Amino acid sequence: MAGYQRKTALSPAEVLSVAEDMLPERIGLSRAKSSGRGATYAGAEGTVVLNVHRHGAYTEVVANTDGLRTSRVDYEIQRFLNHLPYEPFDRGGPGSGEPT
Repeated sequence: MAGYQRKTALSPAEVLSVAEDMLPERIGLSRAKSSGRGATYAGAEGTVVLNVHRHGAYTEVVANTDGLRTSRVDYEIQRFLNHLPYEPFDRGGPGSGEPT
């Protein structure tokens, strides 16, 4: 099991909306359950549990997977987290050297 963490300027609802747009398309995971503070996605590639909590101007996003750090799910979760804008007015997006 691997865990990842990211701070973002997005609200918890916005983070969960981005997850709903990206995770099913990129990894083929379906939302198994959700609440205002997180969501669980599961599929053939594995399971991801997202927890989102607002702290002042930022939202802390914690993603836990059931795979090894070298699995496809873990790679895609890292890409998802990198797409979340860190500061207000940041665009977020792929890291350097990564296709858009």
